[in-house]
Amino acid sequence: MRDFLRSITPAFLLEWNRNRKKNNRREALEKQKTSGKALSIQDLINDFKSLGIRSGDVILVHSSLSKIGYIENGPKTLIRALQNLVGDEGTILMPTSPNAEYQYDFIKKNPVFDVINTPSKTGKITEVFRTSENVVRSVHPTEPVAAWGKNAQWFVEGHFGELTPYTEKSPFKRVSDKNGKLVYIGVTLDNAGTNLHTLEDALDFKFPIYANEIFEVEVIDENGVKHLVKTKAHNPEFSKKRKCDQLIPLFEQVGILTRGKIGEAPTLVFEAKGFFDTMVKLYKEKGVTMYTPKGSE
Repeated sequence: MRDFLRSITPAFLLEWNRNRKKNNRREALEKQKTSGKALSIQDLINDFKSLGIRSGDVILVHSSLSKIGYIENGPKTLIRALQNLVGDEGTILMPTSPNAEYQYDFIKKNPVFDVINTPSKTGKITEVFRTSENVVRSVHPTEPVAAWGKNAQWFVEGHFGELTPYTEKSPFKRVSDKNGKLVYIGVTLDNAGTNLHTLEDALDFKFPIYANEIFEVEVIDENGVKHLVKTKAHNPEFSKKRKCDQLIPLFEQVGILTRGKIGEAPTLVFEAKGFFDTMVKLYKEKGVTMYTPKGSE
């Protein structure tokens, strides 16, 4: 019903509503700040622990800063909380996509992707994280991932030159291979469902999710060396058919999802290997995908 209402609502009304929500949220955060109700690093550590995040964990984090509440010293405090919690044996990853639109529309403009200087458009936390000390970033023009920790370099090094972003060499798939966790802070699969695409790149997928064109893009690596790489992009017309959140109950049924809160933000934590294995199983047995969450018709 929500998707239907969006489809029939004029664009200017959708934009007005988004701005209204943002303004209301800013006012609420300002009240928290002035009232002294700020979240400390220990508050955040306690919340992450309650969701099962432990020392040595590999975690891929999607986030919405405004949903969490007012944090002492902002995103840096949340990042430090995660680093303190997973420790020297753990690894933290965050998607740092340079585009805030459909891949196809973005890549058609033939942008240059500079791994050091191109900012992340996936939220304030990710931008602060990617520019933090000892963080490395994968060299992929549409879906780069930043990483910190013990195996950070291994997670990002296979991403360069991959024709599609979610292959077995990508950070997204490697989180599953290392029995990591997918953490959704204040967001859901509908607006941060990148790991769902690992199914599509792993199998002979039945839907034409990628546009036919192959794009050649200039990327600049961490040493300032320029490369021309080829990449595909999702077909935007097919992307509009996604119903990602309808898959959440299926993951919950098999026991790989933990729900809780980080600050005020509703949070989902998935076991990454179980997430991938469940997708493969349901796809092969019932035709379940983000486009057909109830299976083949």
